[in-house]
Amino acid sequence: MVLSPNQAMVRRPVQLSLPAPRTWGGRRPGAGRKPTPGRRPGVPHRPRPPHVALHPVHVTLRSVETIRCLRAARVFPRVRRALAASSRPDFRIIQFTVQNDHVHLIAEADTRRALSSGLRGLAIRMAKAVNVALRRRGRVWGDRYHARPLTTPREVRHCLVYVLMNFRKHLKHVTGIDPCSSAAWFAGWRAAPAADGIGPPPVAAARTWLARVGRRRYGPLSLGERPK
Repeated sequence: MVLSPNQAMVRRPVQLSLPAPRTWGGRRPGAGRKPTPGRRPGVPHRPRPPHVALHPVHVTLRSVETIRCLRAARVFPRVRRALAASSRPDFRIIQFTVQNDHVHLIAEADTRRALSSGLRGLAIRMAKAVNVALRRRGRVWGDRYHARPLTTPREVRHCLVYVLMNFRKHLKHVTGIDPCSSAAWFAGWRAAPAADGIGPPPVAAARTWLARVGRRRYGPLSLGERPK
């Protein structure tokens, strides 16, 4: 059959093939980057909970694998100065401890924005201090900070023991107070340790009721207590 010119120009529709369904990544169990063997899992990148100004916050910062000397004599004094310089009217560091590869601290903040910006500024200050002390460049912190609100007097007291006596968890046969912490300036000891010639406090005074008054319901801290 001979087609007319008009009929020859008409093209039949061709069905396009759809791409094969995606079988990797995305929202499914097991998706995403796998943790490196032998390393502690990082802080999940999830929205942080709303901050309540009445609640102190327990914050943890962990260094990269190549830095394990934050307590060293040439490093810690610079880190302590960075901690002391980071408090401001709307953001306050009230207690801290510096271990070889991580830092624990208890902070107060008037707003969520003040907490976020205060901790970001603190991390930058400490990172610069560490790099200057070690004469190096590059990252200091291995992950973003971990923050946990303390909502009850009991939680605050437990956290004070955990922070101020944290060196008992990592070091053997240690006694007294941790020289790489704010323990010497803490006023809630059952028997106050010797504090002659320690200088001005590197921490700010607590303002929240939980950190000033509430934690006293469960008694003063003893130098013999250990983190649980």
